Amino acid sequence: MALLPAYLQLAAAMALVGANVGVAKLLAEALPIPLVACLRCALACLVLWPLARAMEGRVRPERAALGNLALQAAFGTVLYNIGLLAGLRLTTALEGGLVLATLPAVVGIGSALWLRERLSPRRAAAVALAAGGMAALTLARLGGGGAGGSALGNALVFAGVCGEAMYVLLAKRLAGRVPVVTASLWMQMLSAAMLLPLALPGIGAAAALAEPRLAGLLAFHSLTASVLCLLLWYAGLRRAPASVAGVFTAFLPATAAAVAVTLLGEAFTGVHAAGFALMLGSVLLATWPRRGETRRG
Repeated sequence: MALLPAYLQLAAAMALVGANVGVAKLLAEALPIPLVACLRCALACLVLWPLARAMEGRVRPERAALGNLALQAAFGTVLYNIGLLAGLRLTTALEGGLVLATLPAVVGIGSALWLRERLSPRRAAAVALAAGGMAALTLARLGGGGAGGSALGNALVFAGVCGEAMYVLLAKRLAGRVPVVTASLWMQMLSAAMLLPLALPGIGAAAALAEPRLAGLLAFHSLTASVLCLLLWYAGLRRAPASVAGVFTAFLPATAAAVAVTLLGEAFTGVHAAGFALMLGSVLLATWPRRGETRRG
């Protein structure tokens, strides 16, 4: 029971990430993609700036750390957001959420190839299950089945997943050198600077944000995905073992599917059920702690 609050924080963080898939789809259909991504970063900076000062004081990363943060911004914010938003214009939020569930498997492959970490048999099985889930969705699209999905849209979302995986691997190399909230602030500022030239040609579309519903969706997307999820996740990690925390990533595809079906009215077919089962199995295999790993050191 002592760990229950931490587990609730971890679950809430991943549930919010999943819910944001549907929100991102609505935003991508209403506004230019670079503008959505740039405004998301700018709004996040407005909140992260005072938070970083209050929680961690004035910290200026070293040059090498800034270079790492710039790469994290390029892959984890620019590529991830543009891939996700562009993909969600073509595919459903349901299938986009399932594709996002491949992240632990992609991180496992990247860790083996780049960081030279051993790809255990269980992680190899997780990769195989994730590949099977992607194959099921792709074959359904190529065969004309399904309800509104898109092979190209799913591929674009997967490109975003690869960007997020690179961010995770780069963050591993930076771990402990820059405080978490400060690192997030710098990453969001660098991301906004990278996205600004792409966003300026479509700046006129920002007039649509005069509609309260659209402005509310953008504020929710920015402040939950870039701020609240971060705070909840790291608050949970302070008490829960990191090896157990990964299991809660299963809430991402589950919440994305629930929002897509209940709020966006998307159909849940047999193909989606098969893909969901394969993706969920992949996530659990990749993140479930081995015996003895749940003990705190």
